[in-house]
Amino acid sequence: MTVRTGYAAGEVSWADLQTPDVEAAKSFYSAVFGWRYEDLPTPDGRSYSKAFLADDLVTVIAPQNPQQEAAGAPGQWNIYFAADDARAIAEEAPNAGGSVQFGPEAVADTGVMVFLEAPGGGTTGVWQAGTHFGSARQNEAGALAWAELLTPEPQPAVGFLQQLFGHEVTEYPQGDGGTYTTLMVNGTEVAGIAPLAADDYASRKAGWQVYFGVSSVAEAVEAAVAAGAAVLVEPEAIEEAGTVATLKDPQGGVFSVVEAGAG
Repeated sequence: MTVRTGYAAGEVSWADLQTPDVEAAKSFYSAVFGWRYEDLPTPDGRSYSKAFLADDLVTVIAPQNPQQEAAGAPGQWNIYFAADDARAIAEEAPNAGGSVQFGPEAVADTGVMVFLEAPGGGTTGVWQAGTHFGSARQNEAGALAWAELLTPEPQPAVGFLQQLFGHEVTEYPQGDGGTYTTLMVNGTEVAGIAPLAADDYASRKAGWQVYFGVSSVAEAVEAAVAAGAAVLVEPEAIEEAGTVATLKDPQGGVFSVVEAGAG
């Protein structure tokens, strides 16, 4: 079990879900990951739910914003990089080739939030911790284990994040001639960036893929399908990553599962 009490700048500290049906999403993810919830009201009279493993906060399931609702958008998982100064990151983003989609905005005393768009696309959250530092667990069953950006412009995206957070990188040549790049903080790999092929880009937009740990991918997929998920990528063994599968929840949120502690 990896218990966290804070994150260094440039680490992925948090992931949350925006969904058109919070109650349905709660039921689904409880069936897959065993999360328990605490509901809290939003200013517009709706509610969002904190998700816990035992007493440790691991994510939030939240209602969509008005723009997402009006567009009929599917559920979406967001990831957040920890930052010491979110406002400074937002100011630097255009100089690094990206843009600011939202913020900076203080979320009461919990922290400061920014959403950026990397070159080539991909909504990227930034979180400056206040009372909320991020997920209290990582890389175990039911907790965030990995995140990777799928983009048609991987090298500009790598440069963008390096300029904002100072990441070191490791590059892994792939059999198809592409390169899988990992971002590193203090010698530890914290996220990946992978090329999105032209034929894939025609059917999906650039964005972050979140991975949650599970004790058994086969059992997690079985539970997810029973709860209404669609299997996008069947379980497969990936060198150095372990067994992985990709799923779509009943509200359209896409996520992957990986056997906890793999890699």
